[in-house]
Amino acid sequence: MTVLRWVEQTRETLNEILPEALVLLPIGATEQHGPYLPTGTDHLMAQEVVERAAALAGAKQDVGRPLVIAPTVATGASDHHLPFGGTLSLQPETLHLVLLDLARSISACGGRRLVIVNGHGGNHGVAHAAGAAASNRYDLNVATTDYWQLLPSDATEGTNTPGHAGAFEASLVLATYPDLVKERPTRERVPDTIPETLDGFVLHSKAIWHDMEGYTDDPSHADAANGEAWLAAIAGNLADKLVHLAKTL
Repeated sequence: MTVLRWVEQTRETLNEILPEALVLLPIGATEQHGPYLPTGTDHLMAQEVVERAAALAGAKQDVGRPLVIAPTVATGASDHHLPFGGTLSLQPETLHLVLLDLARSISACGGRRLVIVNGHGGNHGVAHAAGAAASNRYDLNVATTDYWQLLPSDATEGTNTPGHAGAFEASLVLATYPDLVKERPTRERVPDTIPETLDGFVLHSKAIWHDMEGYTDDPSHADAANGEAWLAAIAGNLADKLVHLAKTL
């Protein structure tokens, strides 16, 4: 399976291969991740996962469909992080239109298959809504996923996954961009104002983020070896899914 990066190709190459290709679109965010992780954590991890998975899928010989990695969407729906600083955010409505325009462009160039790999929790609903709308408007077959959903639930037992700027994300960044990780604080307890999870509900509150100081759990528990193992598992699972989607999407 051939793996190509959109930005490295000529228009002639893309015009030729896109009708048969599987286009991969990583999306993330540029937002505060506490005082110790880089603001690019979400889009860097989405891109890392896609790059690794594409390389693994490309090594398989049983699928001839090309994989085309589109440029990462590095800004997401992050308004809830603006009060902390260091955040670039699109309103959800804007992100929805951005994703639709990218899908429209892919379709106009001849693309017929799109896989959106999301790396930011705040993009979840928007990405799925945009994927559904794009499939109807632009004659695209679209699949969407959040990369942490590709990790077996027991792989991170005892770790808040994905959390925000906690042990899970800090482990991934330590495994890939260790020089970007600053000294991590130790969080002995989660603030009492954070409500318990309610099955079937997602809770949203400005007060929750304020009381958490912008990160969900203790990053001092992060470990580069765990991060590498988790990334390998995620990329391997995504690679298998890409092979399947290349045959069926």
